[in-house]
Amino acid sequence: MSPIIMLYKPRTVSPEIFVLNSLNKRLELSANEKQYLVNLQKGFEGEKMFDSFTEKLIENGYIIHDLLLQTNNNIFQIDSTIITLEEIHLFEIKNYEGDYYYQNDRIYTMNHKEINNPLNQIRRNETLFQQILQKHGLENKTITSSVVFINPEFTLYQAPLTLPFIFPTQIQRYLKRINHHSQKTNKSQKQLAEKLTSLHINKSPFSKLPPYEFKELKKGIFCEVCNSFEVAEAGTNVLCKECGHEEAFEKVVLRNVEELKILFPNEKITTPLLYDWCRIIASKKRIRKILEKHYKLIGNNRWSYFE
Repeated sequence: MSPIIMLYKPRTVSPEIFVLNSLNKRLELSANEKQYLVNLQKGFEGEKMFDSFTEKLIENGYIIHDLLLQTNNNIFQIDSTIITLEEIHLFEIKNYEGDYYYQNDRIYTMNHKEINNPLNQIRRNETLFQQILQKHGLENKTITSSVVFINPEFTLYQAPLTLPFIFPTQIQRYLKRINHHSQKTNKSQKQLAEKLTSLHINKSPFSKLPPYEFKELKKGIFCEVCNSFEVAEAGTNVLCKECGHEEAFEKVVLRNVEELKILFPNEKITTPLLYDWCRIIASKKRIRKILEKHYKLIGNNRWSYFE
C-alpha cells in the first residue's frame, strides 16, 4: 500500500500576525510593536521551513501544526506534532540566527546576554501533553520532545551532546530516521490525531495586540505587492500607481472584507461600511453586487448585513 501521511492541521498565518500587519499599514505602531511583529514573522518563517522537511520526509504518520492546548488551567503550544505507530514527537522550532554559547543550563549571545532556554519550554509542554493524554483516555505512547534550530546561520557552542537539540545540519537526518523506523499507522493513531485537533484552542491568550478603533485606522485599499495606498480603479482591475501591479477588482473587495472581519470580528459587514473602508471605489452598487455574490444577506431593510 502507499505510505500514509496526513496533515491534520495545516499551518496558517496567525490572526495576531495578520492584525499587526494590517495595523502596521493603517496605524503607526510603536518600535516595540514593530519588533514584536518582526519576531512573530521570523518565527512563522522558521516553522514553514520545518514544514517543508516534515511534509517531504515523513511517511506513515500524522502531522499537526500549531496545537494550542489547555489542561488544568495551563495553556501551552506545540509548534509541530508528529504521530507515528511507535511514538509521538513534539517539536519546538526556533529561528535563531547568529552565534550563541551554552553554559550552566543557560544560553547566551556572544555578548553574554542570556536568552530563554527552550529546554524549559519543551519539558513543560511534554508534562502537560502527557496530562492531556491521560485526561482523555488517549493512547499512552512514548513521547519524544526536541528543540529544532532551523536557521542555517545559527551556531550554539558548548552544547552537551545529551541535550534534545536538533541543529540545522541534522534536521533531515533526524526526520529520515523517524521515517525509517516508522511502520504503517493504524486507526488508533488517526483517532489520536483527530482528538488532539478537536482540542485545539482557536483564540490564543498570549496575543499582544495594541488597542485600536475603526475611526483611527487609515482608510483605503493598499497594493498587495508594495503596500502602497496609491491605487485606483482601472476597469475590472485595481491598479497600483507606485509599482504598476494590477489586481482583480472583485478579489480586492473580498480581500478587504476579510481584513475587516479579522480586525473587527464583532462588526457587521455592510455595503456602507465597506464603501467607507475602501474609499477609492466610486460605486456602492458595485460593492453590493460582489457582497451578494459571495456572502449571505441577512435582512432586507436599511439594517441588512452580510455574513
